[in-house]
Amino acid sequence: MADRTCPAAVRRRCRSGLLVRAIALLAGLAACAGWSAAADGPSIDIDEALAFSRSRIGSTPPDFVLRDRDGLPLSLSRFRGKPLVVSFVFTGCFQVCPTSTRDLQNAVRAMRERFGPDQFNIVSIGFNQPEDSPTAMRTFAAQLRIQDANWEFLSPRQEDVVALTEAFGFRFRPSPSGFDHTVQVSLLDAQGAIRSQVYGDFSADALGEPIRRLLRGMLLTETHSAADFLDRVRIYCSVYDPTTGKYRADYTLILEIAGGVTFFVFMAWFGLAEWWSQRKARRARERPA
Repeated sequence: MADRTCPAAVRRRCRSGLLVRAIALLAGLAACAGWSAAADGPSIDIDEALAFSRSRIGSTPPDFVLRDRDGLPLSLSRFRGKPLVVSFVFTGCFQVCPTSTRDLQNAVRAMRERFGPDQFNIVSIGFNQPEDSPTAMRTFAAQLRIQDANWEFLSPRQEDVVALTEAFGFRFRPSPSGFDHTVQVSLLDAQGAIRSQVYGDFSADALGEPIRRLLRGMLLTETHSAADFLDRVRIYCSVYDPTTGKYRADYTLILEIAGGVTFFVFMAWFGLAEWWSQRKARRARERPA
């Protein structure tokens, strides 16, 4: 079964330019195929879903305990200390979820190359329980060839799904052809609070900038060594290059700061030298002949 598409006016062209895929409405709504239930409820209200998702910004989700791909318990608090990227997926989806996860994978690869391999974590959560089991999540990750050591694929308890998705502002509803749900990524800071919601466009530019802001905010509070400081400077001086789809170094700001500091030091030295010269001249004039 194929994914239902969004209206043509809001379709997004894929990165290759050869296919047109409907991934995002205004709030990033999509339908994933493959769900076998016959339930047919009303579709999601886009404005309400967007407002609900944004209302979670600034909140801290509870410390849910999920299962990793090996079936072992893993709590959300385990990821505190670094920014966290959270996405919700449905492993029975044949197009939208794999495509958006591939886009996320490409963005993460670009950010890893520039920011470093261990600067932030990613979590993909299967919301269709019990079908999105640890085994299903492991298969989903393997099919997409995701081998990032800091990317976990997690399965919540079935009884926690509603509370978990509500905490992240994620809307979903079963339909005859799959699930209607928001295509969103939540960005959490190092303390576990949601700081940004990104809809539909999971490019390195759309995701990289809010993550870079979170990492820049850790410049002073989380810097404990010279290596940490150099990592933060590299992050601070990174800019996204849309022509390559990657981040590159831009030390313009550092050079401007260095130039300003040099000018300040020079003017201070000049003022002190002038003051010392005038003081010596005044003493010479006051000295008895």
